[in-house]
Amino acid sequence: MVKAFSLKGSWVVAACLCVANPANSDSLLETRVDAVAAEWLSSTAAPSVSIAIVQHGALVYSKAHGQARRWPAGVATRTSRYALDSITKEFTAAAILLLAEDGKLSLEDPLRKWFPEIGQATDVTLRQILTHTSGIRDFWPHDFVPPHMRRPTTVADIVKEWVNRPLDFQPGSEWQYSNTGYVLAAAVVERVSGETFFAFLRRRIFEPLQMAHVADQGMPLSAQDADGYTRYGLGPPHRAPKESPGWLFGAASLVMPPSDLALWDLSLMDRTLLRPQSYEAAFAPVVLNNGATAPYGLGLDIEHVQDRLRIGHSGGGSGFLAENRVWPAERAAIVVLTNNDWASPSDLLDRIAFLVLTPSPAEARARAVFAALQNGSIDKAMFTATGNYYFNAVVLADLHSSLSPLGPARLIELESESKRGGMITRRWKILCTKARLEAIERGDAGGKLDEFMVEKRAD
Repeated sequence: MVKAFSLKGSWVVAACLCVANPANSDSLLETRVDAVAAEWLSSTAAPSVSIAIVQHGALVYSKAHGQARRWPAGVATRTSRYALDSITKEFTAAAILLLAEDGKLSLEDPLRKWFPEIGQATDVTLRQILTHTSGIRDFWPHDFVPPHMRRPTTVADIVKEWVNRPLDFQPGSEWQYSNTGYVLAAAVVERVSGETFFAFLRRRIFEPLQMAHVADQGMPLSAQDADGYTRYGLGPPHRAPKESPGWLFGAASLVMPPSDLALWDLSLMDRTLLRPQSYEAAFAPVVLNNGATAPYGLGLDIEHVQDRLRIGHSGGGSGFLAENRVWPAERAAIVVLTNNDWASPSDLLDRIAFLVLTPSPAEARARAVFAALQNGSIDKAMFTATGNYYFNAVVLADLHSSLSPLGPARLIELESESKRGGMITRRWKILCTKARLEAIERGDAGGKLDEFMVEKRAD
């Protein structure tokens, strides 16, 4: 499930953690992140958002903005815990990998080893449930809490009602998201380890990584922790209904502040918790029966965006949305957690990544050109004779007068790249504080630009 929400300016209250200050991370980053967080809250009406940023392998920002609770009102702090929902799957997969390292199971073990009562899923493997290639029916494809999830359940009930249904496809032939498989994975952890799922995670993951504030949604939370909110259409916020006990388990049960999740992200980029072969397995995109790949490993999205490896997961449940992204080569990570289920935190995370990650050469040039146009000038050395011909005094004056009031760029993102007329054509999405724009850039093979046209986006 996934949704999101917003706030009208007056609740933008923040609590900050003083953190390490490596190169390129200073009060300017904090000021800029604060600004984009305040803008996101104002535009979406989300009650709160809590953010952690890792840059150059160090936690450089941990801060909450807004209200963790509305009735009664409570300010969000950096230690307020938020539901991770499906980001829990990162930890469930790691638990299975730890047990595999212990020699107590194999990723190729079939489910019948622990669930002899299941039907068509008898030969489904642990690897297939962790990679969402099992064919087992997902019990929660909805963006709300359906009637069956308002009643408590057990693993035995889920096996009877959902796992024993006919498979949606032959195992390994397709990729299709399934919370059901991760409930089974957590049950395997309990049966193999002899501990509760949460106790195993605490002993093998949370304590070694000093993640001191983690809870399970079934545990009592404090008044300082975030409450979840929903809304219907464009109506007012309501306290979100809760999923009943038993459903979330290994699929979506964990609750923590972003700074704890950042410690986990550091372990992913530094590979400190698992053995090298486990990380290789976790970070490898799944290969389907026909040889095609899907951008998912073991509990992790595996993507290459603008030639960067990016891993992580999103989460969405009743009243909460979450985003966790890690760039291992850059030793950077961004966590954005919010207690609404209508405004996607991925939009905010993109704007934070714009501030945190080093831009590619093409993006750096686009940023420089746009900033210059807002100031009514260009660097003539960046342009060909044709480009310099276009940017005459009238054009530059109109660009300055129309673009400068829009505020600084919050995001400049490459949307497409093609070739035409012997030139490379790039289409950029540009988000400013007061407008959504796009730019068409055309340049020669030597790197100089013939064109950089800025227009308002139709959407």
